[in-house]
Amino acid sequence: MTWHWSSLSVVLAALLLSPLLLGIIPRVKAWFAGRQGQPLFQVYYDLAKLLGKGAVYSTTTTWVFRLGPLLSLSTIAASLLLLPMLEFPATLQFSGDFLLFVYLFAMARFFAILTAMDTGSSFEGMGASREAIFATLTEPALFLSLATLLKHNGTMSLSEVFLSAAPLTGTTMILIAFVLLIVLLAENCRVPVDDPTTHLELTMIHEVMVLDNSGPDLAFITYTASLKLWITSNILAQLLVAPFPEHGALLRPLLAFTTMVLLAMLVGVIESTIARLRLIYVPKLLVGASMLALLGFTIAR
Repeated sequence: MTWHWSSLSVVLAALLLSPLLLGIIPRVKAWFAGRQGQPLFQVYYDLAKLLGKGAVYSTTTTWVFRLGPLLSLSTIAASLLLLPMLEFPATLQFSGDFLLFVYLFAMARFFAILTAMDTGSSFEGMGASREAIFATLTEPALFLSLATLLKHNGTMSLSEVFLSAAPLTGTTMILIAFVLLIVLLAENCRVPVDDPTTHLELTMIHEVMVLDNSGPDLAFITYTASLKLWITSNILAQLLVAPFPEHGALLRPLLAFTTMVLLAMLVGVIESTIARLRLIYVPKLLVGASMLALLGFTIAR
């Protein structure tokens, strides 16, 4: 196990800039709709306002409901320590760290599901059930995508994947990039898997799980969502930027951040141009992504 304290700057950048990515998406959607849209930094304003408010708790809920949002945020924030940024290795690096990275994502979702079920609402229980089902179909795609990168580079550590002299290219990279894009949309509850702006009770997934949250708890949930968007887009951006030659210690990380911004804009374009899939088709999409990831793992050299 190795600690790289110099990489804490990458973690701090993620903690500071992640809400910006979440604010880009509605701006793009507003442009497509011909509206001015909300300010680019609206998510920061919302987080500050929610943190200054009090929380309302139902008499049905227990300590699980109050602690769940903070635990979800803590586990996602902990996964940042395992995430490299090209020339910057992960703050915490060891052989097999990608397994802990994937399971931290799963643990954050577990806490979110427990929080929703603790309300005693059949409505939120429905959303938690859907979240659990789709998660079991998304996690294999993420796991196999990371395993493909590790296999290609002959390592068991995420930090060494994007520092390799022979980054993933060709057909395998295209397959894994497409799979990671689907994982990004699924993990962040975006169209076509979910719609974060829907108000149709029978189609809600993630949003129905947080209906009873308010004040600081809702701020923790929103901030967790911004960190998940940062992490998933970061992995895809590094995959796309890794083949570029090195020209200075900061050029490729800056290029990766620019790619992350473009990915956030792409999410806005997707949500503006296509409709959400019917629920019965979402599992087919996620299983198809896992199959493509398995194909990429098979042909990776």
